[in-house]
Amino acid sequence: MVELRVTISDPKTGKSYNKVMTDNIFLNRKLGESVNGNLIGLDGYELKITGGSDSAGFPMRKEIQGFGRKKPLLKDSTGFNAKKKRTKHKAQHHYYLAKRKTVRGNTVSDATAQVNLSVVKHGGQALDAIFPKKEEKPAEGK
Repeated sequence: MVELRVTISDPKTGKSYNKVMTDNIFLNRKLGESVNGNLIGLDGYELKITGGSDSAGFPMRKEIQGFGRKKPLLKDSTGFNAKKKRTKHKAQHHYYLAKRKTVRGNTVSDATAQVNLSVVKHGGQALDAIFPKKEEKPAEGK
């Protein structure tokens, strides 16, 4: 069975929390949809799917319909950062304003390895209490 990593970000505090799930409960849901927090053990919370990626690291794009990978012409946004191309000749200035990049569709499928969620409505219990901070391992001395 494939593991699904869930990253929950709280815009109120600026913190993010991680959880690993063994089953994909977000199957066939699209980016931008709201989900009930009870599905992942967050009673009273309402979450919004904001992004994700597949096992190879290709990001999900909201405007690409379906499950599969596609290679659209992208401008500076998710999946592509426009950067200046360096050339030998200083007089020439080339910029990558648009480029074809491989991205994943906007629907969560079995190939999705990570789902990003954002808190829309808070529940009764704080996220810090639900996700306790892991203790750091002591450094081994020589």
